[in-house]
Amino acid sequence: MEIPMHRFRNNSRAIALGNPAWDKAKESHLIDLAVRVGENDRLVMEDGFEFINFSSCSYLGLHGRPELLEGAVEAMRREKVWDVSISRIRIRMTLLDEVEEEMAKLWRARCICSPTASAATLGLLPLIASGHLLPDGKPPVMVFDKYAHFSMNLIKPICGDETEVLTCPHKDLDYIEDACKKYPRVAYVADGVFSLGGAAPVRELLELQDRYGLFLYFDDSHSLSLYGKHGEGYARALLGDELSPLTVNVVSLCKGFGGSGGVVMLGASHLADLAIRWGGPLAWSQKLGTATMGLALASLRIHGSPLLGELQGQLLKNLELFDSRIPTEQSGDPFTIRLVVVGDEEKASEVSGEIFRRGFYTSPVFFPIVERGKAGLRVMIRADNDPADIVRFCDAIEELVPPRD
Repeated sequence: MEIPMHRFRNNSRAIALGNPAWDKAKESHLIDLAVRVGENDRLVMEDGFEFINFSSCSYLGLHGRPELLEGAVEAMRREKVWDVSISRIRIRMTLLDEVEEEMAKLWRARCICSPTASAATLGLLPLIASGHLLPDGKPPVMVFDKYAHFSMNLIKPICGDETEVLTCPHKDLDYIEDACKKYPRVAYVADGVFSLGGAAPVRELLELQDRYGLFLYFDDSHSLSLYGKHGEGYARALLGDELSPLTVNVVSLCKGFGGSGGVVMLGASHLADLAIRWGGPLAWSQKLGTATMGLALASLRIHGSPLLGELQGQLLKNLELFDSRIPTEQSGDPFTIRLVVVGDEEKASEVSGEIFRRGFYTSPVFFPIVERGKAGLRVMIRADNDPADIVRFCDAIEELVPPRD
């Protein structure tokens, strides 16, 4: 019997179509850049060229705050080791308990730290597909949003070994509800805030959860810290005081949080042992190091203080400034990602390259990151951006990107 191929991915086709755009980006000096950190939000290349990064995921500017750096150093002084270098199932540092307990207080869920959010996804999605993280223990049909991040789509073949896997049009609630009517158990997999802008229809999905028992898996890495009273992120802020056992929320600590690693937020806390034991990278000896945990505790103190709201407010002001100059489909969103559409794949890299020569870095995005013909500039505004720099950045975009009908 012939084994079906390319049901979920086709590397040969993706690489053949996408590599020319990557080559153009390299030719325009937009990838493989080596830098050191300079003064006044500037990055400095080896030849002395300085630029501002307008594609940074450190949305609140926490990555360089002295409190976080000192937290990392103090933890190393206290523990005197980077790690105990053994699976957390067998032995873990009490510092890890401190971190997860503080996260649980702020974000109202059983929190499990992981080496990255992608590692958490790799460990958890197969357990959801097999039904082991569902209340009745039976495999659901897995419905992946078409624009689910690569880190989730990458796991489709593994999930397909456990259950049926479907891909739905982007945020198509009718498709998801039809699946709920057709199958006894359905799990929907998507970003909370998508990596190219826009958010999941969380409220409507919760209605489907109430009506049909829809299981929800969110990766909400792009809104952690910048949304919610305690920076719990967009999805978690809408998911109620207590996280449902039918919901798993995964976030990265490498973006707005200002740190490193990832976190799993579980509603069914009694499943934590199973998730860790059988969740692959959640169990292995690759975990948060001592300095990373000390930094996390320092960031969590900011998340529990009025300073977080001040930083969130400054981010919104900077977003409003950018939106007032450069209209995009994401204008007005409280989320920081903006996609300035150029259209042609090579043209996007050329425009980004010219903007870079003027001292501003913005990532060109192209197929398969976006649909063909919709290549553009991926802009991320931060709370710590100087408004004067934003104005000059907008001047460059207005000059080089013609308005689209």
